[in-house]
Amino acid sequence: MAKKCLGCGIELQTTNVKLPGYILDINTDYCTRCFRLKHYGEYKSEVTANFDMKNIKNKKDLVIYVIDIINLTEKLLDIKNPKILVINKTDLLTNINKEHLIQKFKKIYPNFLDYILVSANTNFNLDKLIEKIKEYKTSKNVYIVGNSNVGKSSLINKLVSCYSKNLSTLTISPLPGTTVGNIKLNLEEDLVLIDTPGYISNGNILNYVDLKDMKKLNSKKAYKPKTYQLKENQTIILDDYMRLDYISGEKNSFTIYTSLNVKIERFSFLKSNRCKNYYSYEVEIPDNSDFVIPGLGFIKIRDKAKVKVYINVNVKAFVRESII
Repeated sequence: MAKKCLGCGIELQTTNVKLPGYILDINTDYCTRCFRLKHYGEYKSEVTANFDMKNIKNKKDLVIYVIDIINLTEKLLDIKNPKILVINKTDLLTNINKEHLIQKFKKIYPNFLDYILVSANTNFNLDKLIEKIKEYKTSKNVYIVGNSNVGKSSLINKLVSCYSKNLSTLTISPLPGTTVGNIKLNLEEDLVLIDTPGYISNGNILNYVDLKDMKKLNSKKAYKPKTYQLKENQTIILDDYMRLDYISGEKNSFTIYTSLNVKIERFSFLKSNRCKNYYSYEVEIPDNSDFVIPGLGFIKIRDKAKVKVYINVNVKAFVRESII
């Protein structure tokens, strides 16, 4: 059986330095890309990997489906396995009603065995997650699935470091496509976590920014929501990523949940043309809704509103019932 990199899952090889998985010594556990990323912070995008249902070998094994509480997707992958929904990065939202959130997630994403709020960054609820994994697993193999950048590998690293003697660690980075193949990590004798490549959603803004902006948007600091009272003909601009014009409606409350690194500005329509070069479209927003921009965050809008959005044409923003 071919040896694979413990960091990203790529098949290791010693024959061609220009190809993925290259190492000088086959006894090495990490490919050159992972080694340089771990020790020097250098990221080289040399492999395009995406989750495939074939990554799950046994349709009866338990799946841990990890999502990012800030950057939720409109739809999840249609996985038939028994599965637990794990909502990661909860430390980014402070003063939240956790039970209220769980009920919201049950409504948005039905058909899971259980729902758990966790934080790989602060270790919140990891004990409970381990308990649930042992309760629901059908064999020793448990698959970890989710979109890129939801913190799958970080979560696995924390589980391994806290509940196992295994010294292996997965490679993590803010860029999509870091994990390129299934990686097995023994947590206990009868429990093996299998990391899978992250599903790369084409509608996420992170696919259309450079490394500097990726790091900027992937802040690990708790978000501090900013609320603006807008009248018609006012606009909100989030750095140079998007623009939202308030076209019609009563005086309204717009609460923005995004990285602290993102500069937020408010103008009247006539005072700024910034971001108007982007693709634009109008959206009718119902009462108590979130306008979600995958990879950037979301905007909670209190009352019914009509807005015009300017954003990269490939980013698939959507409207949902507010989760907060």
